[in-house]
Amino acid sequence: MEVTMSSAEVLDEIRRLNSSGSNLSKKFIKKANPHLMRSALHYFPDWDSAIERSVSS
Repeated sequence: MEVTMSSAEVLDEIRRLNSSGSNLSKKFIKKANPHLMRSALHYFPDWDSAIERSVSS
């Protein structure tokens, strides 16, 4: 599994998508932005944890 983003870039991208009102469901991101999903799952236990971390930091 190739990781193309740092953990900070993952969180920044999730924040950007969230602020623009994008769909953040795991199914949608996996299809629309697979490199983000792969990178997020490399750094975080699951997609929901990545979203929670992006909101709390």
